[in-house]
Formats: sequence, structure tokens, C-alpha cells
Amino acid sequence: MQTNATRRRTLRLASWTLVAAAAGLVGCTKKTVAFQGIDITGAEYARELKLPDADGKVRSLADFKGKVAIVFFGYTQCPDVCPTTLAEIAAVKKKLGADGDKVVGVFVSVDPERDTPQVLKAYVEAFGKDFVALRGTLDETKAVAREFKVFYAKVPGTTDGSYTMDHTANSYIFDPQGRVRLAQRYGAGVDAVAHDVKALLDGA
Repeated sequence: MQTNATRRRTLRLASWTLVAAAAGLVGCTKKTVAFQGIDITGAEYARELKLPDADGKVRSLADFKGKVAIVFFGYTQCPDVCPTTLAEIAAVKKKLGADGDKVVGVFVSVDPERDTPQVLKAYVEAFGKDFVALRGTLDETKAVAREFKVFYAKVPGTTDGSYTMDHTANSYIFDPQGRVRLAQRYGAGVDAVAHDVKALLDGA
């Protein structure tokens, strides 16, 4: 038969057990976010990116850890999609204020024949001094595009030797741990992209 003191100790132990269990549940619960972009967390692609930047330094996804990286494939003579997307990234960085310094735009050229390092450097720096431009050989470009499931192809122009490039218009967004998390549709808008980037910076 339990005494009053024993019953009180039993109740206290049960209470602490419940508190500890609740704390454990809180600690294991991850905040869920309704992303505006397409959630591709755990994708078996877009995991490797290793190309020289405009200064000739080989860069990889590991270089951008600690930041949210927005990776976009395009070319400098693109008349619409590319400058619009890079301008959107610049606007997202501005909208996020101090957190904008934790966001890096990464532009991968699909036209290395015309996009020389000098051309690329000047092009991306027009959108922000901390933007990164990457340029590989023709074979390296094909391999990276395949890894990211990015399509691109030359389209003959109206004069001999001239051409434009058809290419995938989506961007890929990586979290601060260097994991691909989102595929962002072209023209999603500054507010939508900023919302998703902020969520990733906050640990989503």
C-alpha cells in the first residue's frame, strides 16, 4: 500500500516524464513551410556542380555553403529570360535586407563559345558584385546540364554564323547546407522567391 509521500513522488516522476517526452517531441519537430517553388528536396540530380568561374578558379557547390545559392543556366546574349531572372535575384537580395548577403546568384553559361570569362564577368557584375559566373568547356557544359536536367540547344539566326540559345528557364535553389531544395519557375516573382529563400535561411 502506497503512502501519501510515495504517491506524490510517483506523480512528480510521471509529470517529469511527460515534460521530457513533450520536449523531445518539440525538438524533433521540423517546421513545415508551404514553398512557392517546386519542392525537390532529396532529388537524385542537381547534386554536383564543378566549373571554373570568370577568374579561372574552379568552384563547386561546397563554396556556397552557409548561403542560399540560386543557380541559373543561360547565356549573356539572351534577350529576355536571362537578364530578367538575374534582375529578379538581385531584387530578392535587396528585399531581404541584411539577409541578402547570405544569398548568392550563380550563373552557368550554356554558350561558352561566345561567353568568354571577360564577357561573363562584366555581365553578372551588372546585377551584383557578388554574383558568380561559371563557364566550362563544351563537354563540361553538357555534363553539368545533364546533371541538372537542363536542356539547351543552338537555334540558327537570320545571318550566317549567328544563333540564339533555347534553354531551360527554371532556377535551382540550394539551402545553406548545400542541398538542392527547390526548382523555381521562371517569372515566379520577387515576393515568391524571397519567401522561399527566407524560409531556407531560417532552417526550413
